[in-house]
Amino acid sequence: QVQLVESGGGLVQPGGSLRLSCAASGSLFSTRGAFHAVDWYRQAPGKEREFVARRYEYAPSVNDRFTISRDNAKNTVYLQMNTLKLEDTARYYCHIAWDGVHYWGQGTQVTVAS
Repeated sequence: QVQLVESGGGLVQPGGSLRLSCAASGSLFSTRGAFHAVDWYRQAPGKEREFVARRYEYAPSVNDRFTISRDNAKNTVYLQMNTLKLEDTARYYCHIAWDGVHYWGQGTQVTVAS
């Protein structure tokens, strides 16, 4: 019913940039508003999964550095990450909560290291 596939992670130096992609598919996304409800979370080793970005809202730790955008024609959600810091190292997940059900992608690893 719902498939979320992330890509674009990798190894980057501090101060660098990456753009993550989340390809969304499934019958849910024919529902009005569903595509715009897709958001991003991340989980660092030994820490809980935390919210990163959704439409019109960002975690304070990434505000002014990360930007969420969407390509409706491709059913893809992007996360542009600039000025990356060591503490941004984590596995990044695409997510949608709809009708009380949470759907997650498999995640993509982002490692920031010099």
